[in-house]
Order: sequence, then C-alpha cells, then structure tokens
Amino acid sequence: MSVDVVIPEIGESVTEGTITSWYVAVGDSVSVDQPLFELETDKITTDVPSPVAGTITELLAGDGEDVAVGAVVARLEAGDGPVVAPVSAPKPRASDSVSPTQVAPVVSTVADALSPAGEDMPLPPATRRAIEEAGLDPADIQGTGRRGQILKGDVIAHVAQSEQAALGATIASIPSVAPVTTAGTPRSSAPGPVTTGAGRATRRVPMTRLRRRIAERLKEVQNTAAILTTFNEVDMKPMMDLRSRYKDAFLKKHDVKLGFMSFFAKAAIEALKDFPAVNGYIDGKDIVYNEFYDIGVAVSSPRGLVVPVVRDADRLSFAEVEKSIGDLARAARDGALTLDQLSGGTFTITNGGVFGSMLSTPIINAPQSAILGMHNIVQRPWVVDGEIVVRPIMYVALSYDHRIIDGAQAVRFLVRIKQLIEDPARLLLEI
Repeated sequence: MSVDVVIPEIGESVTEGTITSWYVAVGDSVSVDQPLFELETDKITTDVPSPVAGTITELLAGDGEDVAVGAVVARLEAGDGPVVAPVSAPKPRASDSVSPTQVAPVVSTVADALSPAGEDMPLPPATRRAIEEAGLDPADIQGTGRRGQILKGDVIAHVAQSEQAALGATIASIPSVAPVTTAGTPRSSAPGPVTTGAGRATRRVPMTRLRRRIAERLKEVQNTAAILTTFNEVDMKPMMDLRSRYKDAFLKKHDVKLGFMSFFAKAAIEALKDFPAVNGYIDGKDIVYNEFYDIGVAVSSPRGLVVPVVRDADRLSFAEVEKSIGDLARAARDGALTLDQLSGGTFTITNGGVFGSMLSTPIINAPQSAILGMHNIVQRPWVVDGEIVVRPIMYVALSYDHRIIDGAQAVRFLVRIKQLIEDPARLLLEI
C-alpha cells in the first residue's frame, strides 16, 4: 500500500517551510517514526518522521525546496521496515567494515562511508551525490548541519576552499619576472589558467527561512514602530559581591550556577510592574497591557538569533530562572526548541556583552514594545562619596516604541533597573 508523506501542521501561524535536507533516498527501508528529513520554518527546525514502516518509492521535493503545510513530499510502500537505531545512537567506528546504511542498497564505495565516526545522521542524497561527483572523502568535510551533519553547501564550500588553496599554491610557484607588454598593455607571463582577481572568490548561498524571517520582522519593526533608545550605566560591584559570596552555596543547593541574567530578569519584572506600558503592546487602535511576565531571552544559535521565552518568570525563584534560561540556551544550540518555547513573550532581554559589545541600540522584538540591552562589564573610574574609585561598570540600553511609551517612562524604567542592580537587596524586599 502506498502512503503519502505530508508536511505536518506545526503551529497556527506556520503555513510553509523549507526542506533543509533529506536523510533517506529512494529505495531506502525505513521504520515508523524514523526521521525522513529536516524541515525549517520561520520559527523552528524539526525532523519529520515516517508515518509507517516501509520503503521509499518517491521523493517529490528536493533539498532547499519550499513546501506548504499539507503538501505531499514523498511516497513510500508500507511494509515491514527494519529496526532502525535512534539517530543519537553511536555509529560504527571508521575502522569497521559495516556501513551505517547497511539496511539500504549499497550503490557506491562512497555510500559505505556516508556517516564518518562521530556523525549522528546519514548524509542527505544531494550531499551524497555532490561528494561522489567531487570524489571526496566525507571524513575530510566539516559539517555545519544539525548535529554536525554534512550538507550540500558544506561540500561546495570545501571544494571552493580546496580550489582556492590550489590556485594560491600555483601563483606562489610562478617565477617573479617582468611582464611582457604589447601596445602598452601589461600581459602576464604566468603559465596556466591564472585569472584576474585570484584569491577573491565569492560564495553565494540561499538565505535560510529563519534568516529571511528575522530580516522581515526586523525591517517591519523599523517601518512601523517609533523606536528610540535611552541609556544608563550600572555599578555592578554590589551584585558581583553578592554573587561571589553565595555562588558556591547556590550551586551546591540548586545544582545551577548563579549568573547575571536572573538578577536582570528579576529587576526587569519589578520595573515592568511599576511601568505597565513597557509590558504592553499596540493592537490596532488599542493598547493591550499584559498582567503576566513572560520574559524573552535573546540567544545566538547556529542558525541565527532566536528568543525563547521564560514563562511566568515573576513566579520563579532565582534558581528556577537560571535553570530555565540554561535549558532554553542548550535547546537553541541543539536546534531543539519547540514552537511553544519561541511563542509569545511580553518583554525581551538581550546580552551583547557576552560577545564584547560595549554599547548598542537593540531592535524591539515585535509585537513587544521594549527590549533591554545588557553590555560588557568594564573597569572604569567611578565617584563614590566624593572620591574616585575603580568599579565594574555596565552600560545598559532600553529601546522602546514611543507610540506607547513616553520618554520619561522609559528613562525612569531604566533608572529603576539601575537601582535594583546596584542595591540587590531591593529585589528580595521588593522595594
């Protein structure tokens, strides 16, 4: 019996996606729930499993192709499929003679080495073909896909780098002689196909769906919101002293490190309670004031910037906030964030300081109305009781939508955060 493989519904706002890479080829035997391909949407990237056990008979969409929800992208003949190990199971060592694809027909010697030691996933058909055509060894190629999988773009990049290196070696071996000229025009005496602009190669790759969506959203915010940014500076010493004093006991009791983000998240929540407009948003001709506090935390992932959300952060302890942020950051790096983890959010915090940023004007994460930017901590001269001392100072920024938040509110909001961080006992006493 022939069974269609369709693009599943992932969320209310997701209508299409992009097939990043296939894990199977025509003729492969698959088991029920075995991942067939990776689907990238503007919100998440996920593996789509096989609905039944059987054999792949048709692939109706290729790598990098955009597909709508509900579209048929493959067909398989239902039947007894093999017992397939989970994708996270260890693969045979490079010295083993058994191919990771032994359950499928072996079509070439390259196919026997499609999953080098350490790889979690088999190569997609397009990648396999590119490797065979180029005569490469998969073990020599650095994969940038999910769990280190080698993608077709990695093969293209590897070939380009190899050609560029070979061209550079050729140029370096050319004797240094004076050029021969004809009619006043220099002519190279170098042998071989040396081209103008050697060493200035370019590589064109399509934008991922996530990157396209990020670009669209950020540009949309700039076009619709009246964005302003206000700044302040925070003396981090009181908070850092408190953290140093209790970090070991905190780790021992809660099994999580005490970081800066929990302090800033808690400080932001207290400030949001004092200035509700900062926790609201514009909906048509109305202003919606959120009376809950779902804090988005901007995280850099291999596929781009994402903002997972810590739900009801006001009800969480410092340890629970730290654990939630840590779990979300790991999921972002592994490409395992769910749609629910990325949806909603009433206010966002971004920390460019982890990359060394001294100052920035962060862009609002629509439909929210404000975003707090943290930055690098630098030792600076600071006046305390009329004397100049050296203190660890952080610049903080609040970008806000002036349509809903007045300048005075924005400044006072940031001052409130400054007060809470410079006197962290206020966070415990909620004053």
